[in-house]
Amino acid sequence: MPASPFTALAIGEAIRRGELDPVALTRQCLTRAADSDAVFISLTEQRALVEAEACAQRQRSGTLRGPLDGVPLAWKDLFDIAGTATTAGGKVLGKTPAARDAEAVRHTAGAGMVGIGKTNLTEIAYSGLGLNPHFGTPHHTPAGAEPRAPGGSSSGSAVAVAAGIVPAAIGTDTAGSLRVPAAFNGLVSYRPSQARHSRQGVTPLADSLDTIGVIATTLEDCLAIDDTMRGSAPLARAAAAPEQSVIVLDTGCLDDPRVSRAVGDNLEACASRLEDAGFHIIRRRVASVADTLEAIARHGWLGAAEAYTEYRALLEGPDAEAMDPRVRKRLAAARQMPPDSVVSLYRLRRALKTRLREELAGATLLTPTVAHVAPLIAPLEADPEHFAEVNLATLRLSMVASLLDSPAVALPSGRDDDRQHTSLQLSGSCGEDEALLRVALAASSALTA
Repeated sequence: MPASPFTALAIGEAIRRGELDPVALTRQCLTRAADSDAVFISLTEQRALVEAEACAQRQRSGTLRGPLDGVPLAWKDLFDIAGTATTAGGKVLGKTPAARDAEAVRHTAGAGMVGIGKTNLTEIAYSGLGLNPHFGTPHHTPAGAEPRAPGGSSSGSAVAVAAGIVPAAIGTDTAGSLRVPAAFNGLVSYRPSQARHSRQGVTPLADSLDTIGVIATTLEDCLAIDDTMRGSAPLARAAAAPEQSVIVLDTGCLDDPRVSRAVGDNLEACASRLEDAGFHIIRRRVASVADTLEAIARHGWLGAAEAYTEYRALLEGPDAEAMDPRVRKRLAAARQMPPDSVVSLYRLRRALKTRLREELAGATLLTPTVAHVAPLIAPLEADPEHFAEVNLATLRLSMVASLLDSPAVALPSGRDDDRQHTSLQLSGSCGEDEALLRVALAASSALTA
């Protein structure tokens, strides 16, 4: 991948101008993907080259399909791509190649995007740390330091972008699986409200919580590809005027001792920069966030109950021993979840969504994405109890937006003393994606100015 341009939209523009050969670019991406360590589970080389050549012909004839025609893209291996197995990051699923593309894959291919392969993930997408004993654990740890967890479950998608293999990659998010790997790798992601997308052809984890989205280096890329996955042309969104934008900084999260100093300090610094840019920053405790965290702590994670229901037959069958033991243990633990806790969570979910909408009253919520930076991989692999503890701590904050089906954008907020990335999250009420995205575009611009 050339050092410049690298963003998806810039690559599309360079192809349109005839400054970048989509076939040569695709070959370069495929080579880098093949040379990467544990980032991809499979490559779709033949299809990618056919798609790139078709783009080159359209460019010569002036019939490009839009601003992303010819742009390389990678897919988390939960998405069906015709003729390839969908492994879901394990050895027991995906024994038969998919008969057709997932709907999101079909839409991006129709817009001319070039799918180069399928990325690694935590088995069945069930972890926030991204470890995988079957295909290896990818990482792109800054400063050549000891390897850090890539974040999960969309680990390979994040590392494929962070390592410069592709400008953007697709993932899923059930409890934070887009936002956590984006946070750990200094990237941008957008978790849409669930109703925004079809999940046809996507292997599920928890049906009422799963959503699909993009990890990239810019929010503009995330949104253009998100539009494309829905089968529409990328929208020309105007950023909100800072002077008309209210952002509520949840002091309840910042006062939590579980939030590391670097995460808190960098969030405060970003809030100050947004204030200087004209945003109205209100610092106060958001009760519905605290109550959501308390509900999860008291009753458990709703996604655990749904995942157990989804994979109970696998867990009780002969293939269970072939699963990642960490994933198998988490699935089995949900057996003990009392039915009244599950019902309580569904009821509380409805009430808390309403309360958040009332509390925000059209404002945007600002919180940390994750309470800490990426942890070291080696201790996680060595100690299952340590892994379980860190995994829960990693997902704790991102679970709030997932349970309340809040659209959420993760943006880099800085680094700690060891050069590890920190991240902030902007979120809104369920279904209010476009209002959030206009504010997030303005905030991203202010923070990167």
